[in-house]
Order: sequence, then structure tokens, then C-alpha cells
Amino acid sequence: MRRIVLLGLVLAGLTAPTAVAVSNHSADGRELTAARTPGQASYDVRLTANATGVTWTGREKISFTNTGDSPLREVYLRLWGNTWDGCKAPVKLSRFEGGTAAAPTVNCTAQKITLTKPLRPGQRSAVAFDLTLTAPQRAERFGRSGKYSFFGNALPVLAVRDQAGWHLEPDVGIGESYYTLAADFTVRLDHPAGLAVPATGTSTTSRGTTISKAKQVRDFAWAAGPFKQATTKSPGGITIRTAWTDVVTAAAVKDAQTRAAAAIDDFGRRFGTYPYGEVDLVLNDNWESFYGMEYPGFVLLIAPPNEEGPVVHELAHQWFYGIVGNNEYADPWLDESFAVYASYIHTGDNQPDCWPGRLDHLITSDMGHWKTVPGWSAYVYSYGACMLHDLERTLGTKPMAAMLKAYTKANWYGVATPRAFKAAAQAATTKDLTQFWKDHAIG
Repeated sequence: MRRIVLLGLVLAGLTAPTAVAVSNHSADGRELTAARTPGQASYDVRLTANATGVTWTGREKISFTNTGDSPLREVYLRLWGNTWDGCKAPVKLSRFEGGTAAAPTVNCTAQKITLTKPLRPGQRSAVAFDLTLTAPQRAERFGRSGKYSFFGNALPVLAVRDQAGWHLEPDVGIGESYYTLAADFTVRLDHPAGLAVPATGTSTTSRGTTISKAKQVRDFAWAAGPFKQATTKSPGGITIRTAWTDVVTAAAVKDAQTRAAAAIDDFGRRFGTYPYGEVDLVLNDNWESFYGMEYPGFVLLIAPPNEEGPVVHELAHQWFYGIVGNNEYADPWLDESFAVYASYIHTGDNQPDCWPGRLDHLITSDMGHWKTVPGWSAYVYSYGACMLHDLERTLGTKPMAAMLKAYTKANWYGVATPRAFKAAAQAATTKDLTQFWKDHAIG
């Protein structure tokens, strides 16, 4: 989630790069479906930090299976860390193995690797490369703030190919455009002993080496710096590791821990038990373009929090986009609307009479459309969440809860689509929901 005041939904825009994107839909609007590939990926990464934790160098190997239905002749890496700087490239790759690399495209956020030989369906292969990551001088998810560096969306990850082709959508400067399949990560981070390194996954640190392992996650993020740290547990047994910069108050830390413990257990009851065992909260007093940003088992948060607090929303994303994936460029509402709705029901707020009436845009529009719409976030966050509240009023509270739990289970570690959600909702009632979708701007 970019800079958003929950409920107020104020978003700061950034300059949007340009590129040709691939849609999840055919020319007549029908949703395309096909086996997604490459899948069953394993990322093995070893990086070494410089003295400050700003720059990391090392090697990354990605093993994968052709889970599609036709030969795989190339793969693409997404280098999302280059979004703001383009081909100035704070993410640099070299010494490729397993294929031949072309020049990066899509504002240097897409790297094509032609495989040494075509990979037949069901076969497994790997690519590897050296990489250097340098956190830019800005308080961003991939950036640095004083003595602290943050590596969100910094590690190269595989792009997805389906019936529509390779998904190389650009970051349009608002919201997110990410689309990845669940994968396993083993990441070794060698660093000065004085640096703390909170990270995705279950981490162990010994003598300046942090090893993090995460199964079935869509990305991997970490931070480095002289963080203060504490470990607590939710009543349900989930480990909550909190790291904070030296300007964050004790009250803000306690508030984040308390809200996180309640939310992660509550969402586990509603949508399915949180599967990763632990979550890392990383608190800073200021970010340039967001209040909270979610990664698997790892969230960046503003502190002290605003009145509503971003931690609950960001933890809702552990389920919606984290566990239940989606193409965030094509269907941003499938994670943001659900995260806002989850935050409301967590506090017992069912948003009566929230629907604003006829809308000028479909909630189900993609990020290519939203980049042209002032106030777009109200549609994807607020109106989308209100649609879900109205759906609850249509189905009934208990049927809605049962439907969401079943929908989450059916898409666990998978990729949800608008068609899948609409089918799940329709299966939960004898009422024909066709008019409901039309009335609520769901295409």
C-alpha cells in the first residue's frame, strides 16, 4: 500500500514510467485463463553487506519448473527496485548462468533471459546471476533513512507467463503492479555484527550472519541498521518481531505490537491460520510515499501511527495478495478492497449506508486506467470495501464469513481472479447477483 490515510484515502502520486502492458482479459473483456509459469520456484540468495548495510553484493539462483502447457524458451526477471531510477539501476545484475541476458526493458524493471535450451512442460531448470543492491537516498521501501536501509521490492523475482503472455506491466507510480507466484526463499545475509537485519521468513542470526527461510511467499524483503528490537507473541502463538528506528517512541512500538497481535489472530480465525509462524514489523517515523507497505511476513510502518493505524491494514494484506495472490496491475481491488474490508470487520464497523451511488468508473479497472483518474484510490480502497459490506448485507453475515473463508482456502498460495471471487459469492446464495455486480461497478 502506497501513501494512504485509511478512511481518508489520500494518495501521493509519483511520475509514471511508460510501457506496454499485457492484460488478463481478451479484447471482448473475457477473462483469460491458462497454466501460469514458471512455477514451483526456489530462490537461493547469498548477499554480503558493506559496513553500513546500504550496499549488498552476492549471487542469486532461481530454480523453477515449466508449469505451463508449452515450451519455455525464456524467463523474465522483475527488477522493481529500479522503478524510481530507471536505468540508473540501483539493482545491477551480471555474470548470468543458465541463459543469455538481453538489455533490460520497461524502464529497466524487466530483464529477459533466453534459456540455454527450451524447457518442456514439467521440466525443471535454473538461472543464476551476480547482483548488487544499493539502497537509494530516500525514505522509501527500497531506500534509506539516516542509518537505516530498507530492501522492499529490491530482490529480482520471476515474472509470470499465462495465456495472455508474459506479464511485464509497469509500475505506474501509484498503487502496486506486482504479480508473482508463491515460491520458497532461502536467503543468507552476511553483515556487520552491529547491524540488525529483520527479514521475511523465519530468521536466525549468529556472528553477523542472518539466515532467513520462507516457504510459499511471493517476495522477500529485509532492512538493515542499528534497530532496537523486541519479540512478543500473539495469544494465538504467532511470533511478532518488532524493529524500530531510534526516533520511534515506546508508545508507538507498544501500540503496533498490540494491534498486530489482535489482528493476526483475528484474521487467522476469519480467513485461515497465518501459515508463516512469525511476522516482522519495521517502524520508522517518516516515509516519503507511504504510511505502510506489506511484504510476506514483513511490513514497513509509519510511527507514531495515525488515528486508525496502518498495521491492521498491512497485516490484512498477508492474506490478500500474500496468501491469496492476484495480478495487482490488472485487479488491484482484489487485494486493496479486501484489506480495507478486513480492517473494518476486525473493528466491528460494518459501514452502514456507505455506498456513494452510481460510480463513474468500474472498481475492477486496472492500474493503466487508474493512473489517469484523480482520486482513483477511493474506488479501489473505499468503494471496493463498501461493495463487500453491501455483499455481506445481501448474503448475510454468516454466509459472507463462510464464503470468504472458503474462497481463501480455494486460492491458498494461488492466484485469485475476479471470476473466481464472483463465482464464490454466487455459490453462497440462491439470489442472482448479476444486478448486484452491475449496481456496484464490478465488471
